[in-house]
Amino acid sequence: MELTNEQKERYARHIILDEIGEEGQKKLLTSSVLIIGSGGLGSPAALYLAAAGVGTIGIADADEVSLSNLQRQIIHTTRDTGREKVESAKEKLGRINPGVNVRTYRVFVTADNIYDIIRDYDFVLDCTDNFDAKFLINDACTALGKPFTHAGISAFKGQLMTYLPKKGACYRCVFKNPPPKSALPSGITGVVGAVPGVIGSLQAMEAIKYLTGAGKLLTGQLLTYDALEQEFRKIRVPAAPDCPACGKI
Repeated sequence: MELTNEQKERYARHIILDEIGEEGQKKLLTSSVLIIGSGGLGSPAALYLAAAGVGTIGIADADEVSLSNLQRQIIHTTRDTGREKVESAKEKLGRINPGVNVRTYRVFVTADNIYDIIRDYDFVLDCTDNFDAKFLINDACTALGKPFTHAGISAFKGQLMTYLPKKGACYRCVFKNPPPKSALPSGITGVVGAVPGVIGSLQAMEAIKYLTGAGKLLTGQLLTYDALEQEFRKIRVPAAPDCPACGKI
């Protein structure tokens, strides 16, 4: 493919980077990324991926926008209250970059639908906020050989890791199984809105690096962020040979 003059202007700051260049931008334009969850993490990730020119972006989320979402879910606005999140997100991405194809899935991912949803995407972002969904995404991606980035946030802290098929640990290697319901906090937990902004942006960066081949991914490493201390840490996380998700693949 050849870039149009409009594309050369839009993506000029990518094209002048040695690590991306025109060929890297072409890779982005012909790639696809699925974002599961369009909340605090999915919002910044989707915005940056659309701005970067990822050709096809899928968004899966069954919820509607509520007023309490707006403190952190920056893809939605006050006027969107009550709308389907996937439609609200699609509208904003189209305004940022009309050249991006946005597919929407107004569903909660389940064992019955996740394989069909993720099958055609090059990279997956886990932007969900519950353990059951995270383990489901991990197990489906490892089974289909799909690279993905996991992220989680709470209060002033966040974490991030990337899985590549047959390279490094998957989510289940690190966390084994969902915690028992009795160990989870009851009621609504707090989070500072900028924290998912930081972590969701890093998820977008991992996708961009994977698709273009630029830099090193967080494979076999868990990146943690403490906003109160303004501190990042990388923790090596080896793959578990007996992992039921990726150990036999």
